[in-house]
Parts: sequence; structure tokens; C-alpha cells
Amino acid sequence: MSALRRKLGDEYQVVSTSASAGGLPPPRAAPRGKRQRFVDKNGRCNVQHGNLGGETSRYLSDLFTTLVDLKWRWNLFIFILTYTVAWLFMASMWWVIAYMRGDLNKAHDDSYTPCVANVYNFPSAFLFFIETEATIGYGYRYITDKCPEGIILFLFQSILGSIVDAFLIGCMFIKMSQPKKRAETLMFSEHAAISMRDGKLTLMFRVGNLRNSHMVSAQIRCKLLKSRQTPEGEFLPLDQLELDVGFSTGADQLFLVSPLTICHVIDAKSPFYDLSQRSMQTEQFEIVVILEGIVETTGMTCQARTSYTEDEVLWGHRFFPVISLEEGFFKVDYSQFHATFEVPTPPYSVKEQEEMLLMSSPLIAPAVSNSKERNNSVECLDGLDEVGTKLPSKLQKITGREDFPKKLLRMSSTTSEKAYSMGDLPMKLQRISSVPGNSEEKLVSKTTKMMSDPMSQSVADLPPKLQKLSGGGRMEGNLPPKLRKMNSDRFT
Repeated sequence: MSALRRKLGDEYQVVSTSASAGGLPPPRAAPRGKRQRFVDKNGRCNVQHGNLGGETSRYLSDLFTTLVDLKWRWNLFIFILTYTVAWLFMASMWWVIAYMRGDLNKAHDDSYTPCVANVYNFPSAFLFFIETEATIGYGYRYITDKCPEGIILFLFQSILGSIVDAFLIGCMFIKMSQPKKRAETLMFSEHAAISMRDGKLTLMFRVGNLRNSHMVSAQIRCKLLKSRQTPEGEFLPLDQLELDVGFSTGADQLFLVSPLTICHVIDAKSPFYDLSQRSMQTEQFEIVVILEGIVETTGMTCQARTSYTEDEVLWGHRFFPVISLEEGFFKVDYSQFHATFEVPTPPYSVKEQEEMLLMSSPLIAPAVSNSKERNNSVECLDGLDEVGTKLPSKLQKITGREDFPKKLLRMSSTTSEKAYSMGDLPMKLQRISSVPGNSEEKLVSKTTKMMSDPMSQSVADLPPKLQKLSGGGRMEGNLPPKLRKMNSDRFT
């Protein structure tokens, strides 16, 4: 056995690997220390990229984005350094031209036409470059037409200066107009809460907008970060699961004018299906909340983030209301934005509640009794089939309904099953079903009618003379003696 120690921030997981088993057993967590977050409360992600090797060249291929992503102090340093180097380089080029032409020695000769008038040392060359680059305007120093190399350098200076201005000024403008600071006026509650809402266990947290300007097309998403192990033995230290906050119903699209409470219903599809108040003491997870929208004033996309660890989820709490109606407007009291209060909440998970509800359901006992009744009715039908086979064939022909007892008992068994099912219904439905004319009474009347059908049908099958003799009643009393004797001989 070999031990593989993994570190996630300040928490350690010890995982043992076995060559014979070919898999990883469940990781054993070390005692809790300081909780290391993946995303801070201010939205900063605690991720550092190391050992990039030769991949650092990718940053230079996208230099503009690299400069924008740098911190402000590095941006200002690069901004000042680039302009200083460019100015010194171009001033040195003008001084070299003046030095090679000999303009420095003949600067005070009125009969000599230099490349640049009144440039006789490096500071004067630097001042000429600044006047040209900043388009301040020529006065004491100016370029002449006797210096073709100076004209070429002037064109190169103009092109290079425009490129440097566009790159650095554009970088600084994008840096200043980034909507990251807009996220500072988007608030999240310090804690999340779990309590009952609309009869369902719900995870809730609150978001708010401090500015009067709106967030256009605001949308919110939630991710659950939790370590788990796959059935194949692979350990996933930061597995991301989606928490449904109204994606199917459109509740994730926010009209963020006043503070809103975001809800995640805990059901069988939720990752918190097994979460209870007791299991929260041993669970380790982090809920990352991402709010995105378009800043109304600038039209740029803004993203605000925060996270909630298991210690910041309060079981059995609810948020205080913060909106009140005043004269002509609605007032939002942000002093109660983070405040919660306790409410009665079952300490069990949704899975445990469903199991307890299933065990206490009264529908189990009637179902067992119904199955017993069905077995008894089948046994009765089998016994009647045996009795029916023992009757003479002529008697079966006279009745004309060989399968009558079986059908009758099937109808009666159905009636008994319906009686049991009626007992399982609520009281209102039992009262409705007891009204005359319903299907159950019709079924009983139909059964009694069928019990009287065989004899009447057997009389209808006799010849007309015998029907007249029978008079629609009992045959034996009205028949002649010979016929009565013949009938007695047939049935014996």
C-alpha cells in the first residue's frame, strides 16, 4: 500500500492506492483547520498558475490583454517607462544626425543651414523632439529642407508616436472603463439560509444593487464545489455541480431594482437531496454565486461573484424583509440586508422526509387486504368451476349461462375491491361516491338483475305453447302430469 497526499489549500486528503484493487478508496479528511476558499467573498478566485514552462510566451502573443490584466501599479510603471524610453531614443536619433552633420559645432554660424535650427547639444535635441511629438508647435527650433535624413526620421517619429499613443492610451482607457468596480455596488448576503418556503425545503440567499442605474439582462448562476470520488476510483477535488435557481422557469433572469431573494428548491434532482442539519456538521462544500449583467451607463458586461461555505449556511433561518411602502415610493432598508431570524424547520433531509412519509402512509394496509381478497375470490371462482362441471349437460343448456357463476363472482370481487378502494379515498370523495346513481350502486343493481336473468332466459327458450302454459311464472305448477313426469325423469 502506498499513500498519496493531496493538498487543497490548508486541508489535506489522504488517499491510499492498491495495485490489486485497481481503484481508490474513499478519501479520509484530516481534522478541520482554517477553511480554504476557492472564491473569496469579494469574488477573487484563489487560484495560482505555476510551472508553466514554455507556455509563458503565450502571454506575449496577446500583449494588449496581458497589459490590461496587470495591476494598476504595473500599468502605470509600463506607461511611464515606455514613453520615457521612446522619447530618449528619438531625441538621441536627432542628436546623432546633428553630430554626424557637424551641426553642433556650427550652431552659432549664421551663414550655415543646419538640419534642425538651434540644436547644438542633447538637451536641445530632446526639446525639439518633445515639440514635434506633442505637436506643441515650432518656434525657436525647427527642421529645414537641407536634411533628407531628418525628414525620414521625422516621418518615422510620427508613425511610431501614433502607435505608442494608441497602444498605451487605449490600454489605460480600457483599464479605467472596466466594470470591475461596478461589482462593488452589487451586494450579496453574508450568509445563506435553509428553511421551508411554499412547503418545500429551500436554500436561499439575497442579492441587491446599491446604484439607481440598472443592470440590464441580469442573470444569476450557482455552482456547488465539492470533492467526490467516481465509481472508477478517480478522486475529483473540485467537482462542479449546477444548482438550479430557476433556469427552467426563468427565475434566474433578474429585474434587479430592489433586493431579491434567490431560491434553490431542494428536491430529488438537487445535490442537497441528502443534506440534513446533522450532516452539515461533517460536510465540506462551497457554493459559488455568479451574477452577470450589462451596465446600463457603459453597455459593458459586469460580473460579480461571491461564495458560501458550509459554515455560512444557516439551517432554519429566513431573511428579514427590507422593503417598506412610504408615501409615493418604496423604501429599501439596507441595515437589515444581512439579518436573518429563526423559523421552525424540520432537521431532516428531503430524502429522510420522503422515506418517513412513505412509511407512515395508510395505503399499505388496504393494499395487502385487497391482495388477500383477490386470492379468496379466485379460490371461490375455482370452486364454482368445479361445481359447475358436475351439473348435467342438459341443465347447463337450459340455463344457457354456463359461465354465469364465474362472471357473477368476478363482478362481486370487483365490487369488494372497489369497496376497499372507497375506504382509501378522502372523506369528501366517499361522500360523493355515496350519492344515489353512482357507479357503485349501478354495479350492485346490475348484479341482482343478472341473478334473475337465467330463469327468465330459460323460459324464453321454450316453445310458444310451453311459454303460454308457464304464464311467465314457474313452470312446474302449470304443466300437465305427463310433462312434469318427463321433466323429473330428465333431471334425475
